[in-house]
Amino acid sequence: MDSYKISELAKEFDITTRSIRFYEDVGLLQPDRNGSTRVYYRRDKVRLKLILRGKRLGFSLAEIRELFELYDTQQSDTQLNKMLAIIDDKQAVLQRQLEDITVVMNELQLARQRCRQALGQCP
Repeated sequence: MDSYKISELAKEFDITTRSIRFYEDVGLLQPDRNGSTRVYYRRDKVRLKLILRGKRLGFSLAEIRELFELYDTQQSDTQLNKMLAIIDDKQAVLQRQLEDITVVMNELQLARQRCRQALGQCP
């Protein structure tokens, strides 16, 4: 089984070891211990990747924890429906953000064109 040191994961994901320890402190990662050395396995590496992706997408650590907890337990219909609701909510937020970004990008492009025209430059 592949194992990783905290420094290896930090380097691979371009984050600090302090960040990884923080995720451990809040219960998102649970490495084994070999004395005072943390030993991370594939599961921890996948979780770290999901944590970082979730953060980039605007998920709070509480939301990420809830998704992990739902995933880790026996997935009853109630749990799966809860997970679907979380996913639907987050997807709706991201869709609104995407639409807002598109509007702002178009406005910036128009502003750029107007500025260039005012300066006598081609668009």
